[in-house]
Amino acid sequence: MMGDHAPVNVEEYEYEGLPPNFTLAENMVAGAFAGIAEHTLMYPFDLLKTRLQVINPSPAGLYTGISHALSTISKAEGVGSLWRGISSVVLGAGPAHAVYFATYEAVKHAMGGNMGNEHHPLAAATSGACATIASDALMNPFDVIKQRMQVHGSVYRSIAQCTRTVYKNEGLTAFYVSYPTTLCMTVPFTALQFTAYESLSKVINPNKGYDPITHCTSGALAGAFAAGLTTPLDVIKTLLQTRGTARDAEIRSAKGIVRAASIIKRQHGYAGFFRGLRPRIITTMPSTAICWSSYEMAKAYFIRHQND
Repeated sequence: MMGDHAPVNVEEYEYEGLPPNFTLAENMVAGAFAGIAEHTLMYPFDLLKTRLQVINPSPAGLYTGISHALSTISKAEGVGSLWRGISSVVLGAGPAHAVYFATYEAVKHAMGGNMGNEHHPLAAATSGACATIASDALMNPFDVIKQRMQVHGSVYRSIAQCTRTVYKNEGLTAFYVSYPTTLCMTVPFTALQFTAYESLSKVINPNKGYDPITHCTSGALAGAFAAGLTTPLDVIKTLLQTRGTARDAEIRSAKGIVRAASIIKRQHGYAGFFRGLRPRIITTMPSTAICWSSYEMAKAYFIRHQND
């Protein structure tokens, strides 16, 4: 395994940067591998987060916490229901994360983020923001389909059925109604996460060698930090993406961040903006740990392969 080898340090370049002949295709494969691994392994917790964030669910869809939601869903709907909608994520996560990490590395390199041992928080934040703008444009429709299939009482049994129904009843804009909100959440989330990850990595692993423990730890801590601060925007995004399944007429007609936020505030107070905080952090920590570890492992593989 990769962890059994000495850290990869080559004179011509540092591991945290990219070798001159590290191709776009290799970078995109590394990103796609990371995205699919992350979303597949943590999907059940993502479903629990969505269920807990839904505003005014049906009585059967009310949960008091993570453990209650897990036991109730498993008993009433079967364990398999915890993976409902996962095919949408697998289809979307590969291409989206390929674009995500390719953009991240290109912008970071252009801004001098790979130079020397100094911290480059501006380069990390900017590259992260650019990466998420590009990848979310691809991922948003798949995310809408995923959450429509995740909610309690969902009538959708396949991606194709969900896509056709949503398009027929709500039009193409339904797949992007939450895109501005998604960007408002994911741009600061990614900027915070990338800045924290790069900073933690440089502190924990100053010689910049491939170190799975460092990448895993830095990824988890960076993800938790970013997730906690951006939970209110995630709640707003969930309301907009699941509005078509809501029983509340006001929620069904919600358009835009301000309107969605006012509904949450009026119905649940400020506490409503932190619905699903615990499962979001619990989901995000291992997700970002898996994502960064998978990406760094794939990147290290390509670098080592070029040296053999």
